[in-house]
Amino acid sequence: MKMSFRWYGTGNDSVSLSDIKQIPGVEEIVWALHYKQPGEVWEVEEIQKVKDELDEYGFGMEVVESVNVHDDIKTAGPKRDLYIENYKETLRNLAKFGVKVVCYNFMPVFDWTRTDLFHPLPDGSTALYYEKDKIKQDPKEMAEYILKECKGYTMPGWEPERMAVLEELFEKYKDVDKETLWENLKYFLEALMPTCHETGIKMAIHPDDPPWDIFGLPRLLVDTESIDRFVSMVDDPYNCLTLCSGSLGSNPKNNVAEIVRKHADRIAFAHIRNVKHFPNGDFSEASHRDCDGDTGILDIIKAYHDAGFDGYIRPDHGRHIWGEKCRPGYGLYDRALGIMYILGAWDLLDKLSK
Repeated sequence: MKMSFRWYGTGNDSVSLSDIKQIPGVEEIVWALHYKQPGEVWEVEEIQKVKDELDEYGFGMEVVESVNVHDDIKTAGPKRDLYIENYKETLRNLAKFGVKVVCYNFMPVFDWTRTDLFHPLPDGSTALYYEKDKIKQDPKEMAEYILKECKGYTMPGWEPERMAVLEELFEKYKDVDKETLWENLKYFLEALMPTCHETGIKMAIHPDDPPWDIFGLPRLLVDTESIDRFVSMVDDPYNCLTLCSGSLGSNPKNNVAEIVRKHADRIAFAHIRNVKHFPNGDFSEASHRDCDGDTGILDIIKAYHDAGFDGYIRPDHGRHIWGEKCRPGYGLYDRALGIMYILGAWDLLDKLSK
């Protein structure tokens, strides 16, 4: 497998490429053009600037997270086909720079939801937290909270421009139920597959986070059955998964290691994240150490190793430790610790297998 690290770009991240270079084992930078709006074409000149930065430190740029999907594609809006053509052009431009995987999601309105971005933990650190009772019927409250507490960073899926038209977005989705959303996802992927074969780029969908309906909005990739449906719906080796252990693991009924074993051949990108469940349905993100959460991190790593996984992997989210001021969930220190934990387990499995 190839170890990677998500980076939001110069001027948009508290972590520098020189910092990341000092983490043993990191080969790839997971990147994106975060200023691009959904539906816009990523131009060659823009991608070249990122390549020049990464080349200086010897990093690959084979994974993009994310090329966001326009709402007209998700809702079968009037410009759906235009935005799909733009997406194809972006894929062709990315292929010129050796990109192999595009991570994306198909979540309506919000990419992810947490009720506390800096929840205090017993050890003195803070972490992303989900308090079930705080999810109210008015999503404006949540949007206002995220924008206020994000420490000046633009949070993917919660961009101020997007939150400013929240009512309009909800209006777009008012007639989109779960089956309609499945149909629109299938239409999108079937349209893209010829371009994926042409460019060699795998489309890797991220599960819904959290894996249940919120604010009356449907969620699709939430459990074993829905993942089975997804991979069979467009049964193509370029239609893949970004398997996020934290997103799926937020529901204690999901056995992520079993999903890895079942669909390892369709997982292009692995996110390793740990969560701790509480009896009332709340959950907190935790360190990557297996015993600190309930996700089964070691079982998941072993499932990937047993399958001979040779895709891309990264630590997903981390606590905010040692006084670090950073983008919520995306500091340097705890993700670096996560990488060493993952690689330590992997190295031991390598040794035992020999």
